[in-house]
Amino acid sequence: MSELLPLVTPPQSEAQLLAQAQQLAGLTLGELATRAGLPTPLNLKRDKGWIGVLLERWLGASAGSKPEQDFAALGVELKTIPVDSRGRPLETTFVCVAPLTGNSGVSWETSHVRHKLNRVLWVPVEGEREIPLAERRVGAPLLWSPSEEEERQLRMDWEELMDLIVLGQVERITARHGEVLQLRPKAANSKALTEAIGAHGELILTLPRGFYLKKNFTAALLARHFLLG
Repeated sequence: MSELLPLVTPPQSEAQLLAQAQQLAGLTLGELATRAGLPTPLNLKRDKGWIGVLLERWLGASAGSKPEQDFAALGVELKTIPVDSRGRPLETTFVCVAPLTGNSGVSWETSHVRHKLNRVLWVPVEGEREIPLAERRVGAPLLWSPSEEEERQLRMDWEELMDLIVLGQVERITARHGEVLQLRPKAANSKALTEAIGAHGELILTLPRGFYLKKNFTAALLARHFLLG
């Protein structure tokens, strides 16, 4: 599904991207899907990435399933975020898969997390389960880069989590580690194992892990920019 061609030409500037995203605000997912010729699933249980794919098509994203930013030419990543009626995030936000081996000499400056979060187009979407998927509305977009304080928080958490990975402690990491960034298993099923470093420096098999932004971080970000109560 993520290899579908965009409905619009890729934006040539951040201003053009933001203007295109602003045109979607207030429309429902059902309206956008119908115009795009895409079927709307009943729910997201088996189609977790459906909203992102739909908006990528309407915004001219080029990355598809490639590991680069969604708007690589602009250096902008697209993040849809489900929110409640008060504009607060309903879940954590996936950033990228975590590397569990080959991490000697890695630094925050060259990390995939920093690359993905350097410039983000946030698009809030109504996410409360009582609202049928087709009737959920798209919210006003926000172009964001981390402030010095936000980057400091992210860096501290990333360094703590990467230290644990390198020291063979990946199995000890829980979702409670990190103030704003967490590491969690990311796999379609428990058989999808990957290599990691064990406590004695040996290779072990474990579930793939992903970096996620905690809700307190994205809630503060949205509240500050949209002046929510």
